[in-house]
Amino acid sequence: MLHLALRMAAHRFTALLAVACAVLGGATLLTGTGVLAESGLRSQLPPGRFGGADVIIAADQEFHPSGDLPIALPERATVPADLIGRLARVQGVTAAVGDIGFPAALIDARGGVLPSDDPQTSGHGWSSTALLPKPRIEGHRPSGMGEVAVPASAGMRVGDRIRVVAGTRKPSFYRVSAVVDAPGAGVYFADAIARQLSGRERTPDGGQAGGARADTVDLIGLRAASGTGDAVAAAVRSLVAGMELKVLTGADRGTAVAPGVSAARSLLILLAGSLAGILLTVIGFVTAGALSVSIAGQRRDLALLRAVGATPRQIRRLVASEATLIAIVAAVPGIGLGYLLAGQFAQVLVDRAVLPPGLPLTLSPLPALAALVLMLATVQLSSRSAAWRTSKLPATEAVAESRSEPRAPSRTRTLIGLLLIAAATASAITPLLVRTALGATSTPIAGIMAAIGLALSGPPLVKYVGQAALRRMQPSGSAPSWLAVAGLHAYPLRFASVIGPLAMGIIFVLTYTLTQTTVLAATQQDVRAGTLAQHTLSAPQLGGLPADILPAVRRLPGVQAAEPVTTTTAVWEYEELGEKTSESASAMILSPGGQEVYDLDVRKGDLARLKGATVAVSSEAADSRDGGLGKRVRLVLGDGTPVTAQVVAVYDRGLGFGPVVLSQDLAAGHTTVAAPQSVLVRTDGSTAAEDRLAALAGEHPGLILSDTGPFGTERDTPPEVWINLAVIIVLLAYLLLSMANKLVTSTIQRKSEIAALRLTGMTATQVRAMMRREAAVIAAMACGAGLVLSAVPLVLLGQGFLGRPWPAGPAWLLPVAVLVVAVTAFLTIELPTRHALRTPPAEALRAP
Repeated sequence: MLHLALRMAAHRFTALLAVACAVLGGATLLTGTGVLAESGLRSQLPPGRFGGADVIIAADQEFHPSGDLPIALPERATVPADLIGRLARVQGVTAAVGDIGFPAALIDARGGVLPSDDPQTSGHGWSSTALLPKPRIEGHRPSGMGEVAVPASAGMRVGDRIRVVAGTRKPSFYRVSAVVDAPGAGVYFADAIARQLSGRERTPDGGQAGGARADTVDLIGLRAASGTGDAVAAAVRSLVAGMELKVLTGADRGTAVAPGVSAARSLLILLAGSLAGILLTVIGFVTAGALSVSIAGQRRDLALLRAVGATPRQIRRLVASEATLIAIVAAVPGIGLGYLLAGQFAQVLVDRAVLPPGLPLTLSPLPALAALVLMLATVQLSSRSAAWRTSKLPATEAVAESRSEPRAPSRTRTLIGLLLIAAATASAITPLLVRTALGATSTPIAGIMAAIGLALSGPPLVKYVGQAALRRMQPSGSAPSWLAVAGLHAYPLRFASVIGPLAMGIIFVLTYTLTQTTVLAATQQDVRAGTLAQHTLSAPQLGGLPADILPAVRRLPGVQAAEPVTTTTAVWEYEELGEKTSESASAMILSPGGQEVYDLDVRKGDLARLKGATVAVSSEAADSRDGGLGKRVRLVLGDGTPVTAQVVAVYDRGLGFGPVVLSQDLAAGHTTVAAPQSVLVRTDGSTAAEDRLAALAGEHPGLILSDTGPFGTERDTPPEVWINLAVIIVLLAYLLLSMANKLVTSTIQRKSEIAALRLTGMTATQVRAMMRREAAVIAAMACGAGLVLSAVPLVLLGQGFLGRPWPAGPAWLLPVAVLVVAVTAFLTIELPTRHALRTPPAEALRAP
């Protein structure tokens, strides 16, 4: 069987080209997605400034819901400081250091802020230098408030004086006592000063001046005697058992560098998971279509095998073996391209600040093996399904049908297709009911379902259109036009097999792209309508706003309101259909005066009651999660602290401002940086007030004045839009390549038909005219079907999110998509036709 499959494949290289391209592209996409998924599960950052520690003890930066994947927590969770002494007494430990990170920035002589890797955690106590990997230190440790150690990248020398903004204090002059040259080195203060600046110290009477974070450290690093690292780690695990702490060694130490790393890895897992479904659907559809065209071209050979005694099972095995051989050959370069694609895609995410620059991709054979197995399974299933009818027909019928198509399309196939279209229409209603980003995902899914339904139920539609067109054609019509239309009636399966993928391209581009632009437009619409403040003051280079900024802004004449705003992450635990569910989302932290700068369109309650353990929730979340006014909801804050809060307001602009807003009291002590990220300012609109505000910003180094945007900050296009755009481009390229190869293969297989037409008297010009009219019919029907099936979900999306029956997006997208489909159809039919016309008709008929 294998020998026969090899010989058949060798004589049908051109016909199998479409299958090879489909498999190559599919293997590339699946391998790239697999690399992203594996990197999310296994990738680690280098230990950086913790490279000198043999063991690191840190809090778990993940929330672990029952029966679901862990959720990354971006706010730094702390470790009790009294644990340092106990760990120092573990046998083999030579040093135990508690590391504290807090905002610290260096101001140069011109008033500019020197760049740092992470301004929010650049400040540390001097003892943290013991965790650096082989540091080169010039000078001595800082003593008292007036001295500081700076990184070598600052370009300072011992004895120089420099202004430093530390914690939430005003800029002050410090003398440089040491210069530290090591990876990830920050700004180092005396340990006692570092505790004061970070708010971690206790008051003399034992009170907690630092609130929930008093008497804690970010993590504890241990240095172990040579050869005792494993023993120390084991002893530490036993000591901290039951304390919800992680003991990290080796490559895992990179996890402790920044809490955002876990969030970035979780993003890769979610991204790969969201891509997997659409990829498998598109790849399966394209591969099955390419195989159906290829097998249709060898029906005569299969029918002859049936006539000489081959069993149905042998026919299917032969077809599957042939397709598998081609799949293996095509998958190998596709897998290699997949690793390259993953690297390029990861770089796009880094460039858009979605992933940290230092997070490496994990490269192993596992994604390649998974892609190969999935592609082989797809090819096996598709080839056996495509050969099923021919293998089951009696030998005489198989031979008779090898030169034609089945007279009536399968009723079962048509029914399944119509059911899929109906299901797609039903699922497209979701945006009318759920005005969230998750609810909008039903639009592209409905589009893909409808496209697959069209491919299955397309033959009867094509046949009906052909019959209707033939009845309306004038007797005086040209022969090429009559033959082109008659082909629709005589060969509905052939035409439907190319119309379906082209329509899928239209549907995919329109629904996927316009969903992103519509959700973005609706979000911006909510934010514009809900933001009362005209300006935002922020200090990203300082890691947070100094404490004196807010009072200074409020004192300015013409300022009507100034309120601090911070964003964090909250995990909402609720019950859905009797099962516990957890969902993570961005959350604003507002003071009771937040209603002076934001209009969240409150429907119930009052934002002025945001005091203590209280929250405000969006109406969508309140309805779906039993979180109405007065209800108590269970949340997990960004550092993993579980809380129960009372709902004091329900607002209607959840798409723009998120599902939950936390009170300042509830979030206090549970964010990495206590200082607010920004201040929203509402003025009387006078030029004088704006000038005073600009002057204030100019007087403070690192302070940035901008117009208001989402959450009170000026933001660029959200990174999710760039991610989706990259996915659209890659998938569209795969679809276009696969469709082009399928059309070329389908046209090449008609060389005997073209030869027969020429022998009956048609000229080459008439043949080309007929094929061009077929291309026009294919393009028109594909574009028409694609537009009709896209219209329903997009109309419902626009109505649900924008209150109008059309989506938001670039106006040029529709004509460009139609033009691309039309050009693809024309070129992939015209060029093979010209090639076939170069072969003499008699020779073409003799060829197998």
